[in-house]
Amino acid sequence: MTAPHALLFTAPSCPHCPGVKTALNGLKQEGLLAGLEVVDISQAPQRATELGVRSVPWLQLGDFVLTGAQTPAELRQWAERAAAPDGMAGYLEQLLANGQLNEVEGLLKRQPQHVDSLLGLLKKAERPIQVALGVSAVLESLPGDTLAGLLPELLALADEADHRLRTDAAHFLGLLDSEAAKNKLTILCDDPHPEVREIAADALN
Repeated sequence: MTAPHALLFTAPSCPHCPGVKTALNGLKQEGLLAGLEVVDISQAPQRATELGVRSVPWLQLGDFVLTGAQTPAELRQWAERAAAPDGMAGYLEQLLANGQLNEVEGLLKRQPQHVDSLLGLLKKAERPIQVALGVSAVLESLPGDTLAGLLPELLALADEADHRLRTDAAHFLGLLDSEAAKNKLTILCDDPHPEVREIAADALN
């Protein structure tokens, strides 16, 4: 695991900023952060605008963006997640559970390599409906080339034992202009589960 860098925007009048800064300094001393940069938003307004900072404390922890007050325990958890291979999936799941679709869409547009983590959320045994719907909404909003890059994963999803996953795969394959996608949809039209057959047939029409 690689410890993440942290970028913290603060303001002199912010009541929560000193606590967050102190906690992050502690994590850095423990080696859970590779580096910590603290920026007074009043001294760097243009940089704050470029990063989309609207309020403080605002923290970029690796690829994660966290806003508002965070407890030392929460910051430790996020630092550990940011260093973990599957940490992005947990971050995206929390954003979707909180209804923050725009944040997820923006992140994936900036860093499309994380779209695999989004697709992986569909495979979780317990899928909160809000997260499942959020994944679907975000995938539908992705540029065509980004979604096309998921073709191998979607074809594999169409072979899963869980019919819900095959249903998801049929829906997303229907968004692609691909012969491989159409061939798989044709096969899914004969799926044992009626919902999968219905979605596949609709996708081909």
